[in-house]
Amino acid sequence: MLIAALIVAAGRGVRNGSDIPKQYRMLAGRPVIMRAVEPFLVHPRIDHLLVAIHPDDEQRFSAIRAALPPGKTISTAFGGASRQESVRLGLEALAPFAPDIVLVHDAARPFVTPLLLSRAIEAAETHGAAVPGVPVTDTLVHIAKDGSVSDQPDRASARAIQTPQAFSFGALLAAHREAHARGLHDLTDDGAVMRAMGHAVHVFEGDRRNLKLTWPADFDEAERRLGGALISRVASGYDVHAFGPGDHVWIGGVRIDHDQGLVGHSDADAALHALTDALLGAASDGDIGMHFPPSDPQWRGASSGQFLDFAAGRIRALGGLIDHLDLTIVCEAPKIGPHRDSIRARISEIANVSASAVSIKATTSEKLGFTGRREGLAAYATATTRLPDSGAAWMERHD
Repeated sequence: MLIAALIVAAGRGVRNGSDIPKQYRMLAGRPVIMRAVEPFLVHPRIDHLLVAIHPDDEQRFSAIRAALPPGKTISTAFGGASRQESVRLGLEALAPFAPDIVLVHDAARPFVTPLLLSRAIEAAETHGAAVPGVPVTDTLVHIAKDGSVSDQPDRASARAIQTPQAFSFGALLAAHREAHARGLHDLTDDGAVMRAMGHAVHVFEGDRRNLKLTWPADFDEAERRLGGALISRVASGYDVHAFGPGDHVWIGGVRIDHDQGLVGHSDADAALHALTDALLGAASDGDIGMHFPPSDPQWRGASSGQFLDFAAGRIRALGGLIDHLDLTIVCEAPKIGPHRDSIRARISEIANVSASAVSIKATTSEKLGFTGRREGLAAYATATTRLPDSGAAWMERHD
C-alpha cells in the first residue's frame, strides 16, 4: 500500500505577530516547517512527501529542504488562495504517484509524533476517512449576533479536530474536485470537504501536545516546550577594512558601486564580519579569525555571507534564538542610506531572521580619524540572543 503525505504550507499566517509566514518562523533555533516535516520523513510507512507552498516562498523552502535529512523524495506544488484550494492543488500534484492513502497535515503543527502518524494511517485503512480529535475541556457556547449565549452544546460529545487527517486518496481527490466544481470554497478542513460530499468521517484519538501555532502566545508556549528556560546574551562585534583599488565595496552582503574597493582576504565586508563576531561572542565560540583564518587560502575572496550563516547556525545548534541584530556602519562614503533596505533584507535572509529583527544605522566620524580621512570604514554590531544556560557545555560535547 502506497502512502503519501501532503503538508499544507502556502498560507501567510498574518496573525502570528511576525512579518514572515508562521511556518518559516524560527522555533527554538529551527524553522517551524522543518519540525513539522521531519516526522513524516522518518516514518517507515510513509513513501512520498509533497509540500504545498506559496510561490513567493520557493527559494525559502528550497533552503529548508536542502537542510532536511536525506531519504524520502520531497516534491512541491504551489498552493492557492485558501487552505482548501492548496490541498486540492497538492492532491492533483500527487495524483501521478497514485497513492492509496494520503495524510494531510498543516505546516503550523510542529509537534506531530510518529505515534500519531501511525494512528492516522491505521484509521484510514479501517475507515477510509479519519481525523484526529481531542476532548474539549472548556465550556462551549454558541453566541447570537448581539453577543449573548444562544445555545450551549454538550462538550462530552465535542472534539477539537487536528491534523494529520487521513483518507483514501482517490476519495479525497474526488471530493475536493466536486466541492470545487460546486463552488464550495470555505470548508475549513478535509474532513469537512468529505462530509459535504456525503462521506462518513471517523474521529480517532488525537494528541493534546499537537499544538497549532496561530497567535504570538502560541509561539511563546512552543518555545517553552522545546527550549526550557532561556537566558539572554548580548554580545558585540567590530571590524575595519582599508580602502584600496577597485570600483565597488561589499557592505552587509550588498555590492555597492564606489570609486575604491576594500582590502581584505575575503570580500572585506566589514559589516558582516562584525555581525559574525557578535553572534560568535553570544555563543562563547571564539571569533571570526579562529573559524575562518586569513592564512587559509580557501577563504580568499570568499563571500562573507557564509561567515554570518555559520555564526547564526552556531547559535541555533545550541538551541538558541536570535532576537535582534543591530549594525552601525561608519564611513564618509559611500552613502549607506540608499542601500539600507537592501542591506537589511540581505542580512535577514542570511541569518534567517525577520527583517524587523535587523537594524541598520550609518554615520560619519565628522572627518576625524581614518574613517574621516576616507582611508577605510568601520562597522560595529550588537547581537541580542537567547540561549539555554547549558548551551556552551552542549557545544563542547558535540563539537
